[in-house]
Amino acid sequence: MNAVSDRLLSLRSVLDDLRSDGRLSLADANVLIGSSRSKEEAAMHPLTYIANQRLDDQSQEGAILNAEALTRWLAEKSGLPFHHLDSLKLRAAEVTKVMSFAFAKRHDILCVEVTPEYITIACNQPYNNSWVEQLEHVARKKVRRVFSFPGDVDKSRTEIYALSRSISGAKSMPGGSSVSNFEQLLELGKLKDPEANDQHIINIVDWLLQYAFDQRASDIHLEPRRETGKLRFRIDGILHTVYELPKGVATAVLSRMKILGRMDIAEKRKPQDGRVKTKRPDGSEVELRLSTLPTAFGEKLVMRIFDPDVLLRSFEDLGLVGDDLNRWQDMVGRPNGIVLVTGPTGSGKTTTLYTSLKSLSTSEVNVSTIEDPIEMVEESFNQTQVQNNIGLDFAAGVRTLMRQDPDIIMVGEIRDKETAQMASQAALTGHLVLSTLHTNDAAGALSRLLDLGLPAYMVRSTLTGVVAQRLVRTLCHHCKKEAPVDLDLWNSLVAPWKVTPPPHIYQPAGCNECRHTGYLGRQGIYEILLLSESLRGLISDDLDLQTMRKEAMREGMRTLRLSGAQKVSAGTTTIEEVIRVAPPPEK
Repeated sequence: MNAVSDRLLSLRSVLDDLRSDGRLSLADANVLIGSSRSKEEAAMHPLTYIANQRLDDQSQEGAILNAEALTRWLAEKSGLPFHHLDSLKLRAAEVTKVMSFAFAKRHDILCVEVTPEYITIACNQPYNNSWVEQLEHVARKKVRRVFSFPGDVDKSRTEIYALSRSISGAKSMPGGSSVSNFEQLLELGKLKDPEANDQHIINIVDWLLQYAFDQRASDIHLEPRRETGKLRFRIDGILHTVYELPKGVATAVLSRMKILGRMDIAEKRKPQDGRVKTKRPDGSEVELRLSTLPTAFGEKLVMRIFDPDVLLRSFEDLGLVGDDLNRWQDMVGRPNGIVLVTGPTGSGKTTTLYTSLKSLSTSEVNVSTIEDPIEMVEESFNQTQVQNNIGLDFAAGVRTLMRQDPDIIMVGEIRDKETAQMASQAALTGHLVLSTLHTNDAAGALSRLLDLGLPAYMVRSTLTGVVAQRLVRTLCHHCKKEAPVDLDLWNSLVAPWKVTPPPHIYQPAGCNECRHTGYLGRQGIYEILLLSESLRGLISDDLDLQTMRKEAMREGMRTLRLSGAQKVSAGTTTIEEVIRVAPPPEK
């Protein structure tokens, strides 16, 4: 293509240039030119339409002319820098002030960055420069043009201007918000164009939840500050700042979520919990657990997102494979005893338990749970919610479940002596009991039970085994790259044990699939302590944890770091990631 000003791309011109550059076959080009397009397809940007066809890239065997390949090709051909448009990094409040939505849409552009010297504009038409001079005059800054995938530009432009419009409208509402009578099942994905005069707070919450789902967030944090409300997402275990809402708008958003979660909107002095079920445009339902906490600048809200697909995941998806899986299945396959899963909040304990219960739940057994709160609703379990205000705590729940003819009991958490005693009593009377504890490693669960006041003989006779776990980010399989092993780093990971390093490992690279982080999803690393007769003999009121750990490792237990080292060798994650989440060995 020749750099002619004010020339718009057409499907034919793009196909001709792809052919001349050896990227597209003549046969594929003729098929696209001759095929009839629907009204929707005809309105698409040429690159978007071609990317949707998934055609072979003739310049590289096995490659596809996908969105990134086409965007990089046209960026290079037009002489514009390629820009990966990451919506998490867009400062919507800044970029929407540069130009109106009408101007951005008319010229098919979007401001993606504002600095004191220049503004960076992503354009869908690399050969149309008619708007540059006008924008530089109005903004009083130089324009830096970049090229991003048109589909990303269109989507981000609609969303951030709609959000900006809703926030502006919400700021002008008397009292910050006048919303009321909201539906309990929230229909998502109905965000209108910015010109639409809609209920602003509803639009903001719609965008917030849909955006969190699209970004694979596990938690949404709305944190009050002196003048603003900071909005953050936790994605693959890492918090990302998404937006800073005006103080009044943040308060109104929090109030709407409290109403949806059936919480007391007037009570701002004490913590509250609630639940919201949402329905996405594709028909899938996602549940959120809400928790508010009073802080110095107002109420803080955290929404934990529960993906219903968690209950459909296999042990392999969780990262529980090989000897670890065999040892775990040995534990939960026994007819009675206590099996504990330990780790900090957010380490995947509940997911491991739900996946295990799902595999154990058949028409021949009665699976009952007592939880605080019920995190995911599953029809094949009998799930009970702790209600401390009426005396239904974990201990009382287990006591009641014992009269419900259970086969398998899941206790959300063992927090006190009474719950530990009831769980042990259930195990002694022929039931399989699964529960969680908060300890750093597997052996630490033994001393924790003793600290709670459970006699050593009771621990010896009822505890089957303990699993400690953490979640590590997994490398994106689309872009990870081979790298040599840093021996010093490897030795710090496996110390004090002598473990031979692999010939090579993999490191994060970054692509569109993983939002250029190099990581996509998470998996568990596990430390599995299966109590043998010799290990049971070590359990006493003055338990020596070091001796217990050494004996357990002699019998096949791997520490969290050694488990992580296996995943590093398999190319699943990195040494740095395992060191970040797994505690060092106890000295």
